Amino acid sequence: MKKGELSAQEAVIEAKRYLNNAKEILREKGAKEDGFYQDSKYVKMAGHTAYSGVLFALDHYFGKKTKGRKDVDWYKSNLAQQDKKILHTFVSVYEQLHLVMAYDGVGDAEVIKLGFQRAEIILDWVETRSAA
Repeated sequence: MKKGELSAQEAVIEAKRYLNNAKEILREKGAKEDGFYQDSKYVKMAGHTAYSGVLFALDHYFGKKTKGRKDVDWYKSNLAQQDKKILHTFVSVYEQLHLVMAYDGVGDAEVIKLGFQRAEIILDWVETRSAA
């Protein structure tokens, strides 16, 4: 199924599936101990999966970019035009899920929890905007 074939509602449901998969990866393989996930391989995998879900929802919401690949600045500029508050939430998600988790493999459970919560805020925002 191609991204363009999904309704807005279906795209958000799919994005939430990504986020749930990320949580499941950590729950099953992250080896949480004393507030930290011990296995950075699975922290990285979960961070990438969760961030990909956020981008999936935003891609569906904003549509196709006309030239070149999308980068974080493309998402930031699109969000800035619509809602400054959600822009700040996105920057936080980018830093926590993409940089800290997916690249660095930092397994601080509180940081991860916050990243997931902020991802959910973005998905809810997309869902609300798409329904309007």
